[in-house]
Amino acid sequence: MPVSSLLNVKHQLTFYGAYHDHPINVAIHMVFVPTILWTAMVLCSRLPWPEFFPQYHLVINDYLVFDLNWSALWVIFNLAYYYILEPTAALLYTPECLLIGFSAAAFAYKPDGMKFAAILHIVSWIFQFAGHFLAEGRAPALLDNLLGALVLAPFFVHLEILFKLGYNPQLRESIHSSVKQEIANIKASEVKAKAEKSS
Repeated sequence: MPVSSLLNVKHQLTFYGAYHDHPINVAIHMVFVPTILWTAMVLCSRLPWPEFFPQYHLVINDYLVFDLNWSALWVIFNLAYYYILEPTAALLYTPECLLIGFSAAAFAYKPDGMKFAAILHIVSWIFQFAGHFLAEGRAPALLDNLLGALVLAPFFVHLEILFKLGYNPQLRESIHSSVKQEIANIKASEVKAKAEKSS
């Protein structure tokens, strides 16, 4: 994929939105995408951190901790990408993203924290797949673009909430129009593929 496409918010959210158009599926994602992100942050916070990397641990309180680890890097790089895509929306998302990261780092130290996060993570994915196959009637985006789906999902959910609150109506209409066209193109391709297969 060209770099220009990776940095184009309309292109990226059109790709993601084409897999998330049904209201029930969108509602499921609004609940479980943040849950998946948070539990993943908890689980990844205990991945081995090279000794030659900087070591930093800051306890803010019992519920918020900053550890310099792979989860923290994921938050930093994702936020940087979101700022490139849509700076204002990224600025509004920053407090939520930091809260997810800090609370996940703190929760990882709790007794049975990892076990609870793992169970919740699996349950959340079950709901996600159910939303796709039962409501949307399509496989999830991660089967076509794993990295894009995992990186874009939290920001897509955030933007959907902002759009419902009246944020940037011009961008909202532009993306939703592109999503409808992309879905129509996908369905046409599926019909064509079935026709060719049966002939």
